[in-house]
Amino acid sequence: MTTLMEAAPAGRLRTAWRAAHDPVAGVPRWARIAAYAVPFTVLPSSVWRIAVCTFHAPIVDGVDAQGSGNLPWWLPLEVYVILLSIVSELAAFTAVGLVAAWGETFPRWVPVLRGRRVPTAAAVVPAALGAAVLTLMWTASVVNALFQRDLYGRPIDDDFSSLFDPGHWQGVLALAAYLPLLLWGPLLGLLTVAYWRRRRGVRAR
Repeated sequence: MTTLMEAAPAGRLRTAWRAAHDPVAGVPRWARIAAYAVPFTVLPSSVWRIAVCTFHAPIVDGVDAQGSGNLPWWLPLEVYVILLSIVSELAAFTAVGLVAAWGETFPRWVPVLRGRRVPTAAAVVPAALGAAVLTLMWTASVVNALFQRDLYGRPIDDDFSSLFDPGHWQGVLALAAYLPLLLWGPLLGLLTVAYWRRRRGVRAR
């Protein structure tokens, strides 16, 4: 009896996993790999942020990661970083919808729209905009970090000047955590084009 009770949740978990990840017919292998890779482009930076800001791991050089910055008083930095990382991973996971069934047909849990086809434009337009924004944002962020500049091109405050310094192992580790984000936008762009072509091909038949 205990074995059956333990097997039931495991079975439901496998079913949910397949429903979230299994590709629809016509998705090329490269697109499946790209879609599954997108969440992993975000994961290293999320782990690094949580390690530094939530657990205060000694992997940054000369930077105080315990301040609250501009956050409201009721939101501790440790909690904010975890929430930010979860939201980032969820946003990255939406790329899987460009190859999976739930990206073409609304799931059963969506009120009113359940079971209906997702309009192609409803997926392509936000995905294309997201790909463009992510590509520009992370390219600018990484380039500026390498040149010790903030997003506005101003010199980084002395307290953070060594954060991404490739001359120290801490800086190399930080860069290694954030460099994969450069792939997020381009991969999403490729997936968006593949999704649009596949949906257009289905309508043409």
